[in-house]
Amino acid sequence: MRKEKSLSSPLSGWVVACAVGLIGLLSLPAPGAAQLTGTENGNWTYLGGDAGHARYTHGDEITASNFGDLEVAWIWDNASFGASTHGNTATPSYVDGLLITVTNDRRHVIALVPETGELKWTFTEPHTFRYEYSMRKGYGKGVAYAEVDGRGVIFITTPGFFLHALDAQTGQPLEGWGEGVPIDGFPASGSVDLVADLIEDWAPWENWGQPYDPYQGIPLEIGYITSSSPPIVVNDVVVVGNSAEQGYNQTRTEMVPGDILAYDAGTGDFKWKFHVIPRPGEFGHETWTNDAWQYTGDISSWAPMSADPELGLVYIVTNGPTIDYYGGFHPGENLYSTSIIAIDVETGEREWHYQFVHHDIWNYDTPMAPVLMDVTVDGEQIPGVFQATKQGFVYALNRRTGEPIWPIPEVAVPQSLVPGETLWPTQPHPTKPAPFDLQGRTEDHLIDYTPEIRAMALQIAQENNSFAPLFNPPTHVGNPAGAARVCPGGGGGANITGPAVADPLSGVMYVTSQSACGTAYLMAGA
Repeated sequence: MRKEKSLSSPLSGWVVACAVGLIGLLSLPAPGAAQLTGTENGNWTYLGGDAGHARYTHGDEITASNFGDLEVAWIWDNASFGASTHGNTATPSYVDGLLITVTNDRRHVIALVPETGELKWTFTEPHTFRYEYSMRKGYGKGVAYAEVDGRGVIFITTPGFFLHALDAQTGQPLEGWGEGVPIDGFPASGSVDLVADLIEDWAPWENWGQPYDPYQGIPLEIGYITSSSPPIVVNDVVVVGNSAEQGYNQTRTEMVPGDILAYDAGTGDFKWKFHVIPRPGEFGHETWTNDAWQYTGDISSWAPMSADPELGLVYIVTNGPTIDYYGGFHPGENLYSTSIIAIDVETGEREWHYQFVHHDIWNYDTPMAPVLMDVTVDGEQIPGVFQATKQGFVYALNRRTGEPIWPIPEVAVPQSLVPGETLWPTQPHPTKPAPFDLQGRTEDHLIDYTPEIRAMALQIAQENNSFAPLFNPPTHVGNPAGAARVCPGGGGGANITGPAVADPLSGVMYVTSQSACGTAYLMAGA
């Protein structure tokens, strides 16, 4: 499905049936033991419904014929919970007979009775300085859930970068869980200080030479970390992602890497940490030159995660490295930036990875959870993982092996004219599914209702430097061409405000996209 021609200036949100099921080679999935088929028993257990993040339910009470008859049963007002400065919403989980989610900047956890909207319990983390400086206060998105020793447990991460485990029926922190946090007001148990585990083996912290202060967390002079999505629980392991400084606000190359952390769901004990910037001797270390692995940071996993419990794998997608639009100080492909990583939840070892953008300087960070769905191609059933991206591609991979389901050739892309910048010469371009939105801008995209209108559009586009290929790199002050047009821009294409969904029974994936360009123009810092 393609958009009508336009000059592409306005933002226009829209839904696309992106065609995993509309491609000729693809038939309906055949039944299989490992196939994820959406939510079970009416519960919405994960942020995305099921572990595969399809956001699909088998519920049949609401149909096309009665949808117009729905009426509001109740409204719950969160105004009494304080400011909500970002205007972002969360997806409630339906577990243990309750609707449970987070709300407002403090990321209060709330449990509602679904029949009446009655507030059953709340939990609010005590105040810390770490909360005050978080750039992601209003981005909680939801909670994680698991049954632990026969009891429903809610897990949340907070703007201050703490992990809490709460009884799903009462909201009380779990007794005997975690090591506790030595800050006034924190419960004696049921909490973990994630920052302490994140920076324990990080050289800039080891060289800082001062005692750790849990109220402050990472000294802002050397780093910054927060969270913007809930953890995920897979086979009794709580896997925690993170979020660094928002790309538009990054001002320094030195930053803490967004390493992935994991904890025992039953005890809160630390299990493992995965280095998103490989250390010496680790797979991918050679993709960093200039010793940049020692001081470069970010590569956070701010988007939600997916998992295949049967394979024992969690699928994590990542951001680019510092800083978003210039990478001259870290030449190379830069694993595991702007990638999907399949990690063994028991050991923390990399099973496979796929990098969507090499040496990302376009702010093409991966914006949403991967969607897991089995497909049948040429008679073979394949356990798939599908990733919608800002650049307008859906990458289709075998979730067991990481191999592309259809060919993804490396295609030559424009190179940078910015002094000191060395881009990777190629980028992966999926052959299927087809791009779900416009990529780059050419004369073919101009309005052409009449020859006169087309001539006017061509003149305007040429005067405004509006034509550009996909992966057009930023320019710099002094370049006579002016600012680079980047299409799609850093906002997508696809983005977190409209996550992809799928019908795992029919094999159709739906992607919300905005057709928009941005500009990238660099200047030297003071």
